[in-house]
Amino acid sequence: MTKALLFLSVFSSGFAFAQEDLLKDIDTLKTNTEISQPAFKALQIVTGQSTKLAAKKEWYIVVAHRFGDISTGFKDFFGLDNASTKLGVIYGITDGVSLSLSRETNMKTFEGAVKYKLVKQNDNFPVDIVGYNVMGVNTDLSKDNYPFLTFGDRLSYLTQALISRRFNDKLSLQLTPSFVHKNLYEPSVEDKNQFLAGLGGRYKISKRISVNAEYFVNFDSHSFYKNPLSLGVDIETGGHVFQLLFTNSQINSDIGYLTNASGEWGKGHIFFGFNLYRVF
Repeated sequence: MTKALLFLSVFSSGFAFAQEDLLKDIDTLKTNTEISQPAFKALQIVTGQSTKLAAKKEWYIVVAHRFGDISTGFKDFFGLDNASTKLGVIYGITDGVSLSLSRETNMKTFEGAVKYKLVKQNDNFPVDIVGYNVMGVNTDLSKDNYPFLTFGDRLSYLTQALISRRFNDKLSLQLTPSFVHKNLYEPSVEDKNQFLAGLGGRYKISKRISVNAEYFVNFDSHSFYKNPLSLGVDIETGGHVFQLLFTNSQINSDIGYLTNASGEWGKGHIFFGFNLYRVF
């Protein structure tokens, strides 16, 4: 077919120019189609949020589970005896705005969040930018330990800018500057205000499977806790994405994951878990 077109172009420059314009349109269509695909298939890279949003009027049911420290071996059956679970729902108000509500067993934390698209990657702009804001309520705090505890003391806040780029069909990367504020905190353990920077990515290895990783640096200079590092695998299975992962933070909540990671990869203090999203 190509040889025939080249042969005909010798005799018809007008046809050649028309054909060139058509090919340019096809190339542009391919480029736009590739860019229009989301950088990530799941709403989380591993535990941290990705730039993907729920579509308009979509409901997601979220089940996230983290088993205990696998380094304990058979004593706790490699962490199965000490698990933490998060249950949540997500609703897409529009294609660019979604709301979520979740509750985690660890610290009995409720979190409400809003996620909203600010800029979409296209031929004129190199990245997706999504805002993410969370308010957490720690219901595990007790007046037995804090006699003057008020409801406001239970609150903490997270603000993130999720900045991702889909480089091609296989590779996507994301930068995540973050700010956390806690109304109640222990000065000897952490700061009231904490700044973090995260880097995460996804690499597709087959039609339905990708490997993911993310790492956050906490600039709190005297924090007792560790920087969260997580590795995972995404498995697309029809109506949902199933994520298997290993991480040094057992906490599922957005704020707790970022600021209360306790495990050390170098010492084998790792937590196995999964995220399961079901869309309706």
